[in-house]
Amino acid sequence: MANVKLAVIYYSATGTNYQLSQWAAEGAKEAGAEVRVLKVKELAPQSAIEQNQAWKEHMEATKDVPEVSHDDLEWADAIIFSMPTRYGNIPAQMKEFIDGTGGLWFQGKLANKVVSAMTSAQNPHGGQEATLLALYTTMHHWGAIVAAPGYTDQALFPAGGNPYGTSATTTGKEGGLSSETHAAVIHQAKRTVTVAKWVKQGLEG
Repeated sequence: MANVKLAVIYYSATGTNYQLSQWAAEGAKEAGAEVRVLKVKELAPQSAIEQNQAWKEHMEATKDVPEVSHDDLEWADAIIFSMPTRYGNIPAQMKEFIDGTGGLWFQGKLANKVVSAMTSAQNPHGGQEATLLALYTTMHHWGAIVAAPGYTDQALFPAGGNPYGTSATTTGKEGGLSSETHAAVIHQAKRTVTVAKWVKQGLEG
């Protein structure tokens, strides 16, 4: 089957979505993909970061993770996004990056990318589904192909059963990063790579 190049693009303040991204990379590699894990640029002022010890420690721990560029989007056949919810919407850091892709969109370079997304919030009804749907709205404008997990594997149900993408709840058992969440992310990543293989084979004819 066609070799798939996957970009896992995340924003994380204190580490939840960074961990989800690591798990997505794990699952994608198991499915045979070439993977880049990339963060979007932090927009918050350093003064705000300094006031939150967990945020500060995570920034330091991930300082060597490369920031995503438009070149990474061109390189990728598939993309998995991961970000926390902000009032039922995507965070400003992710929005700023996506809003800067107009040139690529105009040139048709984002069409037929296979995309999927994951998110987190502090409680089970904290806006996770709305956040993923908000991101997918932009993906439709790109002409991308959304490969949401749906209900394609039993692993999804113990992790909350969100058909739009794996959703971590960041309070409770292990801060939401449970073995059930891990299994759901692995399935979602493998499904994204599989769909991307089908698309790439079809495009290459």
